[in-house]
Amino acid sequence: MNVTTLASGDARWAASHHAYRAMRDFVRSMDDTLPGKFEITKQGIVHDMVVPNRPHECTSARISRRLERVMPDGLLAHTGAPEVEDEPENIMRLPDIILIAQVDMEGQGSFNPRTLIAAIEIVSRSNPDNDWVGKTRDYPLLGIPVYAIFDPRTGSGAVLSDIHSTPDGPRYAARKDFVYGEDVTIAEWTISTEGLPRYE
Repeated sequence: MNVTTLASGDARWAASHHAYRAMRDFVRSMDDTLPGKFEITKQGIVHDMVVPNRPHECTSARISRRLERVMPDGLLAHTGAPEVEDEPENIMRLPDIILIAQVDMEGQGSFNPRTLIAAIEIVSRSNPDNDWVGKTRDYPLLGIPVYAIFDPRTGSGAVLSDIHSTPDGPRYAARKDFVYGEDVTIAEWTISTEGLPRYE
């Protein structure tokens, strides 16, 4: 009985992992082919069809620069590729900014999510639930200790931290909301949110 159960579980995991690899191959084949950003969640492929606009990219650049001014040498507020991936969990995400040690960026392939100090997202106008709902679920599952959300639609955001276990899996226990103009602390570093652009 136990052997059968294990074999059945292994078969389900293998089928799930095979489906994940097929989705990952598809997503990578779409790079530079279709506009927008592709990511993989437990629910399947997420496609934000809108190419990031000026307010989105300006917010990302300003936050990255402000953080790198206050973080010690050897740590980066990195924007861009490659993605953050956890194959056993069948999740591949591409945060707008990651806080990571430079040494953990060395090598090939995707970033290990458990090396991240924090992930930061600038909410997309076209798919806000991806940042406010999907990534709030996925990032604690990946072991990312801090998740900061900046929302140019509303001029507000939140910093989520303190991963704890729940019946539905790991979740963030602490949430600190902020509005643009206030200082915000992400992990150990505090930056200003003055002058961040809003969507029109």
